[in-house]
Amino acid sequence: MAGYPWFGAWSRDTMLSYEGLFLTTNRADEGRDLLRSYAATLSEGMLANTADTGSVEYNTADGTLWFLHAVGRHVATTGDFDLAAELLPALLDVVDHHLKGTRYGIGADPVDGLLRQGVDGQALTWMDARVDGVPITPRRGKPVEINALWVNGLATVIKLAWQARTGAGPAVRAHPDALAGFARRFPAPNGRLYDVVDGPDGDDPTMRPNQLLAWSLPYAPLRPQPATLQAIGSALMTPLGLRSLAPGETAYRGAHHGGSAARDTAYHSGTVWPWLTGPFVEAWHRLGVAADQTISDADDHLGEYGLGSVSETADGDAPHSATGCPFQAWSVAETLRARRL
Repeated sequence: MAGYPWFGAWSRDTMLSYEGLFLTTNRADEGRDLLRSYAATLSEGMLANTADTGSVEYNTADGTLWFLHAVGRHVATTGDFDLAAELLPALLDVVDHHLKGTRYGIGADPVDGLLRQGVDGQALTWMDARVDGVPITPRRGKPVEINALWVNGLATVIKLAWQARTGAGPAVRAHPDALAGFARRFPAPNGRLYDVVDGPDGDDPTMRPNQLLAWSLPYAPLRPQPATLQAIGSALMTPLGLRSLAPGETAYRGAHHGGSAARDTAYHSGTVWPWLTGPFVEAWHRLGVAADQTISDADDHLGEYGLGSVSETADGDAPHSATGCPFQAWSVAETLRARRL
């Protein structure tokens, strides 16, 4: 369940949570069954996104890429090369469809190898809130975390193919193209990364935490710089996690309260998301820097909202009161994963 009591099974949440909930807790056998079941939902190279809305939907640009990541982490952790061989044809089909283009404008740009996405009325990244059917953060173009996941996913497929003693097909060529495209397109003059490139209004320098994935994934396209991580932490970090938007940005909302429209408007416009602590800690870990204080800050939270759990969100403004689901899968998963690091 993505979150209790309001959310059921969402593939994005499941796959983002996979490493923390299954591998760091020694539940790999259960996880193997889950990965095989989800693989059966693949259609046109995309993983079904939801199972709790009464119909099967494929409205996500990152759920499938998180699936590639989850399979890769499972095999790397368990040495289950039989699963790699079993799922590899489906994973190669994912790469083929993304290179040729699939639903919702999702497809690789042959010019730079990066993944673009977006159609009117849809929000396909994890920042998917809508008010009256209108996306608050559509992020059309080439979002930074989508392309970090794309580079990571291509490298994962190549590694799995090697472990299964077979070829990786077009991924072999697509990976260096995407890696070079990422390094060329995403770095901004201020030392951070653009949140989206080639958007409707050009390249978007908005200060958001999505860039952390470019430094934290196993096959991350870039190496983090201490000054950049310090700047991100200074602007976004709270005791419960990182804000989804920096307070200095025009669209910033510091309170996640009120009616449905007010909450959804603030959802990814400054509201704190505890799951982002995982990529933040991982990025510092790549530099050999421990983040004990960042992790221990959340300890008191375990008794203040969902007993023994980590909430979905919190207010961007102090005192950062918890909001949203009191029990949230990826909040718990990334807290566990960060502690394991």
